[in-house]
Amino acid sequence: MTSHLSPDSAASDPSSPLSPASADSAASARSTGGADLLTARLVLRPWSGSELAAVLGGLRQPHWAADYPDDGDRVIAGFTAGHPEARGSYGQRQIIERASGLVVGGIGLFPPSDDGSVEFGYGVVPSRRGRGYAPEAARALVAFALAAPGVHTVYADVEPANSASCRVLEKAGLERCAGSDGLVRFRATTPTG
Repeated sequence: MTSHLSPDSAASDPSSPLSPASADSAASARSTGGADLLTARLVLRPWSGSELAAVLGGLRQPHWAADYPDDGDRVIAGFTAGHPEARGSYGQRQIIERASGLVVGGIGLFPPSDDGSVEFGYGVVPSRRGRGYAPEAARALVAFALAAPGVHTVYADVEPANSASCRVLEKAGLERCAGSDGLVRFRATTPTG
């Protein structure tokens, strides 16, 4: 249930309005004192160095769901390790189940383009799918991103055959619009976007 994650589209942009320095101005009341975002059932936490090392090194951690990490998580861990800015408030995050404390997936933003739009992607491990975690996490991350200075559109590109991911994005409140390169785009915008 991942949206299309494109590390190429996530090239770093040092002039990005989605920089760690702007995190405090965009944080909502649903944020802890740090960079964590909270939902009713989840914590969306930026990757730590030790979590990256564990995923990349194949070192099993007791606070991971049995099927975490999956292939998508390994790709994002590799991307995040190579792009330090992806570890900030406006980068990649692990999805943590509040009730159990287990890491059950990932979600994250990629640096925005010059036109004020920013891409995001997500994934939840198979053992936790069907519980509504992906739309819950997506709603929180989209709201957080749209509160950032200079950002008016948040989107995810999905392969049309990935109907589960399309449903997740619809449940999260994103609107389907025309895509490109054989992908379907889902987006949320600010009233002026």
